[in-house]
Amino acid sequence: MRALYREHAGALYTYVLRLVAGDRFLAEDVVQETLLRAWKSASRLDPAARSLRPWLVTVARRIVIDGHRSRQARPPETSPAALEQLPANDDMERSLRLMTISDALQDLSEAHREALVATYFGGRTVNEAAEELGLPPGTVRSRVFYALRALRNALEERGVTTS
Repeated sequence: MRALYREHAGALYTYVLRLVAGDRFLAEDVVQETLLRAWKSASRLDPAARSLRPWLVTVARRIVIDGHRSRQARPPETSPAALEQLPANDDMERSLRLMTISDALQDLSEAHREALVATYFGGRTVNEAAEELGLPPGTVRSRVFYALRALRNALEERGVTTS
């Protein structure tokens, strides 16, 4: 095995380096795998052959091709560093948003807040909210309009911008 390495490893490395576009680490891996396969196949190799280099070159080329095909067949792996930049799957952002909205709602008058909660947050139509509040639908519509404007101003004061 040492004689095989001394005789062929340098030339094999140079050949494989061209096949893998200069990736030294990959070339070293391919040469190592090629020589390992030669060692495992020693009993099947022809001892009368002038040189093993053609067989080694063929094996190395096939290893490179197989590696290329396997990288094409499955998506590339990502490093854990990319995952650290993803936001955590928790409700922190939602909680902060709800706290800000709740705080801004406290700036509204009772009548405006009542109309807004009944329609937007209660999921009722203006007519349903009007019936529940005992007000005419036009009054509820007007209060919702002015409540939304006041809420937008209150949120902007807290640094929340609408886009």
